Order: sequence, then C-alpha cells, then structure tokens
Amino acid sequence: MRWRGNLFLLLAAFLWGTTFVAQSLGMERIGPFTYMAARFFLGAAALFALWLYTREERMRARAAGQYAGGWRPGFAAGGIMFAAAALQQYGLQYTTVGKASFLTCLYLVFVPLAGVFLRQRLQTTHIAGSVLALAGLYFLCVKEGLTLGSGDQIVLACAFFWTGHILFIGRYAARADVIEMSLAQVIATMLLSFLAALAFETWVWADVLGAWVAIAYGGILSTGVAFTLQSVGQKYAAPAPAAILMSLESVFGALAGWIVLGQALSPREILGCVLMGAGMLASQADVLAGNKQNSK
Repeated sequence: MRWRGNLFLLLAAFLWGTTFVAQSLGMERIGPFTYMAARFFLGAAALFALWLYTREERMRARAAGQYAGGWRPGFAAGGIMFAAAALQQYGLQYTTVGKASFLTCLYLVFVPLAGVFLRQRLQTTHIAGSVLALAGLYFLCVKEGLTLGSGDQIVLACAFFWTGHILFIGRYAARADVIEMSLAQVIATMLLSFLAALAFETWVWADVLGAWVAIAYGGILSTGVAFTLQSVGQKYAAPAPAAILMSLESVFGALAGWIVLGQALSPREILGCVLMGAGMLASQADVLAGNKQNSK
C-alpha cells in the first residue's frame, strides 16, 4: 500500500501545482477575492460531500473518545488560511506562476525554523536548508539593487501565513475531527472571501460564469479531490517522503506556467528554483533520517 499512498500524494501535488495556472487564468476576468469566494464555495461543497460520506465512521470514532469536534479550531484556522490564500492570489497578479509556486513552498523551510519558538530543537539540516533557500530566493526573485518585485514580496508573505496555518493545524489535528476541521476552515475562508469581494470588487455574474473552468479546477480538484488524496495518501506514506512528494507542487507549478502560459524561466531563475528545491529537501533531511531509523 506504500506505493499507492505515494501515488496519491504525487497526484495531490500535481493538482495543487497546476492550480496556480487556474488561479492566474481566473483573474483574467474576475478579481482575486471573487475568484477565491467562488473557488472555496465549490471546495466547501466537495468537502461537505466527503463530510457526509464519512459521517458514520467519524461519529463512531468520536463516541469512542478518539477525537473531539473540529468546528472551533477549523474556523480559527480558516482565518489564517484566508490571509495566506488572499496574499497568494493577489500576488499572482504581479509575478509568474513558477515564482509563486516556489515561494509558496518555502513553508517547508519556515515550519522547522518556527519550531524554535515552540521549544523544538533546531537541526543543522534546518540551517542548511534555510541558507540554500535564501540563496535560491536571491537568484529567483531578487533584481538589481537587492529588491524583490512587489508580487514576489506578497507571495513570500503568504508563505509565512501558510507556515502559521500548518503549525496551527498540527497543534489540533491529533485530537480533532480532521474532516470537520478542514470543512470549517474552507467555509470560513469562503465567507471571508465573499465579504472581501463585496467590499473591494464588483461581482459580475457573467464574468464569474466565464471563468467557471478555472474556478472549478481550483475549487473541486485542488480543494476537494487533492485534499482527499492527501488524507488517504498520508495514511500509507512515510512522513518524510510525503513531505518531499507534496513539495513537488512547486515543480508542477513552474512547469504548468511554462507549458500553459508560456512563462519560461531564465537560467538564473532556474538556478534559484534548484537551490530552493535543495533547501526544501535539506530542511526535511532530519525527518527522513529519523524515519529510516524507525523502520529498522
């Protein structure tokens, strides 16, 4: 079953990576908050179907005391998720899909570093990963005068919020209903996106319907299907390979941006992607080593 779990995670990474293209295409007709509101509405519908499908099994587990409800932590996580997704969506207007996908995945480096504030030991591999990622960020995004483009800065900020989101979820996932918590956070993100769209954008149904393919891809496939693949895949895949497979989201994003949108990366930017990828892998090396020892 291990190979099946890895395959599911690989497919999830593919859907998440290629969704960057859908996000970019969707904003050709509608604003970032309108796209998010429609996308997370469909995502909530897909997760609601999963919530209903697994309800009996989850109710039995909760009756046995295996975990508690997930609504309260889920809605709290939704606030962080909205901030992360909004920064990513807005920043995509001013940078390329390839850059956005790699910058977003910097959470793989930030999460171990943030663990220091939670009294977790910082490994040498974490430091090495951070140095490689910083070097990669320079070659990928930094222009003359040591400045980041505005879109790059916004997407980089979203990576910090994704880091906070992962740490928050990690705190509650072991003792909360994960399906319920995921549904709650998607609903919260949807509602906040609707409010932001009403406040800052003009909702035009003709434009929303005209972007339905991009919305459906991001909502149903990225939020609904990919989440399910991740949930099932992580039951069978080892933690370190799972993290590495999911980090391939950045590679799929860059390839999709090049193939679909024609956003080719320069040799300097490719070097930056390679260094950032190496940093992501290095930051997970201690987990991989520990996983190998536990399997002996």
